[in-house]
Amino acid sequence: MENIEKSRFGLVGKHISYSFSKGYFTQKFKELARDNYSYENFDLAQIEDFPDLVLLNKNLKGLNVTIPYKEEVIKYLDKLHPKARKIGAVNTIKFTKKGLKGYNTDIYGFKESIKPYIKKHHKKVLILGTGGASKAVAFVFGEFGIKYSYVSRNPNKNQLGYADLNGEVLKKYTIIVNCTPLGTFPKIEDKPAIPYEFIGKRHLLFDLIYNPEKTAFLLEGEKRGATISNGLRMLELQAEKSWAIWNS
Repeated sequence: MENIEKSRFGLVGKHISYSFSKGYFTQKFKELARDNYSYENFDLAQIEDFPDLVLLNKNLKGLNVTIPYKEEVIKYLDKLHPKARKIGAVNTIKFTKKGLKGYNTDIYGFKESIKPYIKKHHKKVLILGTGGASKAVAFVFGEFGIKYSYVSRNPNKNQLGYADLNGEVLKKYTIIVNCTPLGTFPKIEDKPAIPYEFIGKRHLLFDLIYNPEKTAFLLEGEKRGATISNGLRMLELQAEKSWAIWNS
C-alpha cells in the first residue's frame, strides 16, 4: 500500500461517482505500468472542505476539478495560469513547490474537439448555461472570432432567457452548445428548453455531456438533420492536457 500512494491524483467535485476521469486515468496508469500512481474521486459536500482535502491527503501531485467547483476553488489556489485567470475557471491543479497552481484545460479540449465541425456559415453561437465550463467555451469562440450569447434560466441584461429563443434567433445562431447538466445519465430524458422545431441542417449541436452518447438534446438535433457531437473527445483531450501539465 505504501507504494501505491507515492503519486496520487484525483477529481474534486460534487456527486461525481459517474466520473470519466477516474476510469480514464486508472486505465492510463495501467497502460504506462505506473503501479505507484493512483487516481481517486474526492466528493466534496462544499468547497470549504477543499483545504482539509489538501492537508489530509499526502502525496497529491495533481487534481482535476469539475461541477460545481471550477470557479469556487480559485480562492484556495496560490497561482493561476493567465488563461484560467482570464476566464475565471479552473479544472486542473498542479501541486508545485510554491503551492497550488490552477489551469484550464477545458479550453484546449473544447477547441480541438469542435474545430473540425465549424463551417463558414457558423457565425453565431448560443451557449446554454453559465457555469465554469461555459466560460471555457466562450473563450474558445472568442479566439475563433465567432460571436456568442449566453442563455440562462435567470438571465442578466447581457444574456438571453430561454423564453427569448424563437425561429428568428435560431436562424442566426447556427451553433448551440449545451453546458448544462440536463440530460446526463440517469436523467436521460431531460433536455434544455429550446424550440427544437427551428433546428435544421445548418445547425451544429454540441453537448459537453458524454453519458449517454447521444443526449435528448443531440437526438432532437439529429432528427432534424443537424450536425451533432458529444463531449467525449473534449474530455479525453483535456485529460491528456492535464497529464502533460502534471508532468511538466
